[in-house]
Amino acid sequence: MIRVKICGVTTVEDAEFALEAGADALGLNFVPGTPRCLEVEQAREISEALAPFGTRVGIFVNERSEHVMEIARRVGLDAAQLHGDETPEDCRWLIERGLRVIRALRVKGPETIAQMDVFPDCAILLDAYVKGALGGTGETFDWELARQAAVARPIILSGGLKPENVGEAVRGVQPYGVDSSSGVEGAVLGRKEPGRTLSFIENARAAISELEEMRR
Repeated sequence: MIRVKICGVTTVEDAEFALEAGADALGLNFVPGTPRCLEVEQAREISEALAPFGTRVGIFVNERSEHVMEIARRVGLDAAQLHGDETPEDCRWLIERGLRVIRALRVKGPETIAQMDVFPDCAILLDAYVKGALGGTGETFDWELARQAAVARPIILSGGLKPENVGEAVRGVQPYGVDSSSGVEGAVLGRKEPGRTLSFIENARAAISELEEMRR
């Protein structure tokens, strides 16, 4: 079963719908200056309004580890997704205090895939590299690199995934999970469109079912 994460959730309504539609995890953005950034109290209200299912993932960039833990405790986060220059030691500090860590790597080329070995204790998310951006750009990258990475260890695939291409991505890469933010939005930045969210989840799961059927 493939895991699905809907990232950049900004309202209780969108969060509830994503979980009801079958999402396994929700991403709550704490990166100042980015379009989907939440205040801690906003994120806490979303988290507390949800049923006790679904992993709450906080998105951070170059934030002090102590501050990440403080936000995690206040909001009720299960994991931290780190998109900056965080070191293996930063990740380990959080893990030792009970927080799961997803280390995001923005893929430039094979050299990025090699960085996975530096973070043996973390889940790995592969995103598209776009100069000056930290994610949520809607851009894809070379999925052959992701496929090679997925052979070595489980990965979460991100970067430009949407209902129209997630099936192809799943069949080609066979990742542990898929992640979408802008790909499931409509005209309003930061608001998830229910139909696109549902189609994204259904298309990802259908692709996995196809692969499983072929293996029988």
